[in-house]
Amino acid sequence: MKLTMTKGARNAKADQHISPIAGALFAVFLGAGILGALLMDGKVGDGWIGAWVLGTLLVGTYILFALKVASQWEKAVVLRLGKFKGLRGPGLFWIVPVIDTIPSWIDHRVMVTPFSAQKTLTKDTVPVDVDAVLFWVVWDAEKAALEVKNYEAAVDWAAQTALRDITGRMMLADILVGRSVIDQELQKIIDERTTPWGVTVQSVEIRDIVIPQDLEDAMSRQAQAERERQARVILGESEKQIAESFSVASQAYVDNPTALHLRAMNMLFEGLKEKGALVIVPSSAVDTMNLGGLSGIVSMAQQNIRKEDK
Repeated sequence: MKLTMTKGARNAKADQHISPIAGALFAVFLGAGILGALLMDGKVGDGWIGAWVLGTLLVGTYILFALKVASQWEKAVVLRLGKFKGLRGPGLFWIVPVIDTIPSWIDHRVMVTPFSAQKTLTKDTVPVDVDAVLFWVVWDAEKAALEVKNYEAAVDWAAQTALRDITGRMMLADILVGRSVIDQELQKIIDERTTPWGVTVQSVEIRDIVIPQDLEDAMSRQAQAERERQARVILGESEKQIAESFSVASQAYVDNPTALHLRAMNMLFEGLKEKGALVIVPSSAVDTMNLGGLSGIVSMAQQNIRKEDK
């Protein structure tokens, strides 16, 4: 409704598009008429003075309403006695007052129209709010003026209905991840509807997709659970790889007890080199690798170190 009222107000002022140049010329002719009347006062009859003033006033009035100026991005639609006469502009042009009218001025710049589809049900019956922006331009001013009553409002409604139609034919997951696909489909549908009006769509961009808060929370929990599942799978795969590495490493110590003892000594050293460290060694390892004597030696060494520190 707001768009329609704005466009209606623009059309209502179309015939009142007074050029500043025409206004200046009108002021010049009006001043010339008054100045001429003052100079001729007493030299000629009153009839000649009145004719001079009336003539300059008529010429100035004609220029005021006949001379028009269209901006670089505008085209004026001229009707003569209600029939299409042609397009005028950009720049200076003349019309015949009263006989010619200018019902609309067509803007050829790229227009930006925000539109939305609120509480629209997707294919899986989820209500969503979708906001988008439409970039379009008038390529044929004659069609835009004659084929549709209000081309700006028509483009806006065409975009909204197309957005609702596409939203209703897609699943929520496809809408959330396929914005580029929706943009292309919207551009194609809207352009097919607006081409007969002399309007072409340059691009459509989805700005925001709002889903119900409860569904958003549920999707967040689902994503969190999926990430936790993936983390556990990765941890299991890591444990499997570690076990395989230990299995391969154990084969190196099967026929080499000396290497196994050296490895055990290295492990004890790494574990006991920090003060206050506690290392728990299985009893089977103590028996098979003769770690009892080694651990006693290490313990005595630690006691000596503590005495020296005191």
